[in-house]
Order: sequence, then C-alpha cells, then structure tokens
Amino acid sequence: MKRRREQQIRLHNLELLVHEAGSAAQLARLVRTNSSYLSQIRHRMPTPRGTPRGVGDQLAAKLERGMGKPEGWMDHPHLADNPESTEDSTQHDEDSLVTEKRQHSNFRSLHPLISWVQAGDWSALAKGRAMPHGTALIPCPIKCSVKSFVLHTQGASMEPKFHDGDMIFVDPKVEPEHGHYVIVRFKDATEAILRQLIVEGERRYLKALNPDWPERIIEITETATICGVVVFKGEAM
Repeated sequence: MKRRREQQIRLHNLELLVHEAGSAAQLARLVRTNSSYLSQIRHRMPTPRGTPRGVGDQLAAKLERGMGKPEGWMDHPHLADNPESTEDSTQHDEDSLVTEKRQHSNFRSLHPLISWVQAGDWSALAKGRAMPHGTALIPCPIKCSVKSFVLHTQGASMEPKFHDGDMIFVDPKVEPEHGHYVIVRFKDATEAILRQLIVEGERRYLKALNPDWPERIIEITETATICGVVVFKGEAM
C-alpha cells in the first residue's frame, strides 16, 4: 500500500512537470529521456511481469535535475500552481492525486482536453483512465470533480455566449438544473453538442442561444443523454 501511494505521488508530479514543460515531448527533451518511455509510464503500460510501469528512482532523479527541482521533489505532493509547496494531503482517492481536496484555496486540478466524439461516451471512457498519448491536461480554475473534462466549443449554435474555439470545463458530477449549459449526446449522433437546459414543470428542453439557429428549442426525450454541466468557460483570443 505504501509503495502504491509513493507511485501515485510520483505519477501526479510527473503530470505537473508535463504541464510545466508544455508537453510530454518537451519534458522528455529537457530531462534527456525517451518520450515513448514517459508515455508508457503515464498510461500505466504493463511491464513484462504484468505490473504497471511507474516512475523509478533513476527517472525521478533525472526529472528533478532536468526541471531544476530539489532532490526528493518527486516524492512529495505539490500544488498544481505552486510546485515548490510540500503540503501533504490526507486524500486517499485512487482515481487521481491531481484532484485531492487539499486545504489550499488556489489548488487547480488537471483534466483532459477531449473531442466531442469522446464527450458523448465519456462515462465509459473515463473508467479506463489511460488517455491516448499526447492528451493535453488542462488546469481547472475552479473546484470540479475528478471526472471533469475539457472541450473546445465548435460552431455558432451557442453564440453570443459561446464562440467557436472557447474552452469549456465540463463536470459530469454536477446535477443539471434549469439554465445550466449542458453537454448532450443523442442516440444516433456521432458527436455530443452544447445546449442550454430549460426546465418547465415535468418537461425539459434544450435551447440553442443563436437566434438564427434552426430548431432552437427541442424537447429532451429518451434518445438524449446529458453527459455533464459546463462549470467554467475560457474565451478564445
């Protein structure tokens, strides 16, 4: 159990270094290691013995030296926006140390930037945990659940509130309520869509904000599944 805890901390810190370097490939160049090796560790690929790959002592030391961290940095939990902090955590959720509930108000968790196709089936994909190589991890400016994900908005259906290319953080754990902006998947559709949820009595509707959009309001039926609620938006520049 102790060894697993140590690996969780190192894997969490590896993701912080990837974010700090800008990408996994850039981190590999900075610390002079193989990028495919880092990918195997990040995605917990099995060793020949069948155990998940982890951050060994040699790699931990190389990451610390290459990124200018003090010796032992990889073995202590750190805040996403304050890497030098050594504040410990009491959270034992095995989903991810990234989403620990620390007593630090400016802690920001990291969440994957995914496609609209993936968003429609995120509940199933998230159970696998390992994301495709090169998946960007984005820090959420506000508190959100471990299951949250990030999307780039597309199209003009939700203008003027949302513009093409805006970044939105979506939390599947938030209960959708009237007025919320939600990600919805329709049974026969390839991609999910973004709409505003309208609740009137026992009936629920999806609204496109663009006044020129065809079928601006449609009623939710059994063919539609709400995949999550938008909890934060960042505008494209």
